[in-house]
Amino acid sequence: MMYWWNGTGAWWMWLMMVLFWGAVIFLIVWGIKKLSERPGAGGGSSALDIAKERYAKGEISQEEFEKIKKNLS
Repeated sequence: MMYWWNGTGAWWMWLMMVLFWGAVIFLIVWGIKKLSERPGAGGGSSALDIAKERYAKGEISQEEFEKIKKNLS
């Protein structure tokens, strides 16, 4: 029998097991999240989309929006 486990090394094995399974769960969740993302979603807005948003918010005038749109086309 292995009596050296009682009290001396058992806590280390529990810690390693918790860290291992925590890393496995984290990687699974991260992978599922990455695979379920739509391409082009998030921070990848085009310049024209940004100009449309700024125009809708009233940050730029219609003339400025038309100039930007003309320059981007």
